[in-house]
Amino acid sequence: MSDNAAGDRTGERVQAAEQEAARKRILEQAEAERIPVEETTRAVPDRRWRRDR
Repeated sequence: MSDNAAGDRTGERVQAAEQEAARKRILEQAEAERIPVEETTRAVPDRRWRRDR
């Protein structure tokens, strides 16, 4: 039984490491796709656009 318990803990450590690696990949991808606020433009409301036409 002690072998099984040790195997369970090893599996949990492997799963935790995989989850951490996935979290880091997601954060790196989000940072790479992030658009700085300075580069964004303010959207013009639809009503104002129609009124100007």
